[in-house]
Amino acid sequence: MQYCGNIPDDSLEKLLTKYQMTLVHIAQQQAIPGSHWGDSEAGLIDHSLYVRDDTPVHSALHETCHYICMDHQRRQNLHTDAGGDYDEENAVCYLQILLAEFITNNSQQLAMQEMDEWGYSFRLGSTAKWFYQDADDARRWLEHHAIIDASSNPTFNLRN
Repeated sequence: MQYCGNIPDDSLEKLLTKYQMTLVHIAQQQAIPGSHWGDSEAGLIDHSLYVRDDTPVHSALHETCHYICMDHQRRQNLHTDAGGDYDEENAVCYLQILLAEFITNNSQQLAMQEMDEWGYSFRLGSTAKWFYQDADDARRWLEHHAIIDASSNPTFNLRN
């Protein structure tokens, strides 16, 4: 598992900046503000992502993708619970895998492995099988909202 404290550079912060987000590091002994799941899981408040050194990178990416995929109204009132429906959650998971490549020492494969370890469940039994065989609806959702292009490359746009 890759943790935010083990990222050797500012690649996570640079990625968040592309989406008009701010990265806030919290001291190890403090609770993470805006964390929906508690413990070491990343938190969201307004346009800020809160992490500790022991926050899994997949958690930071997942919450970042919630911010990217939510509509403007929810983004304006964001505190802890990102909300969203089934289709948006699938899009968040898909985008999380795509964005893993932008974090130093991370990859799509590592992101999928960590999602499986965390307990994500998909109809085909693994994140990788879902991503490669069953995620066309998530990809289309992201394209429809101009979050990725037709080649599945991030556009660095927020959902309008």
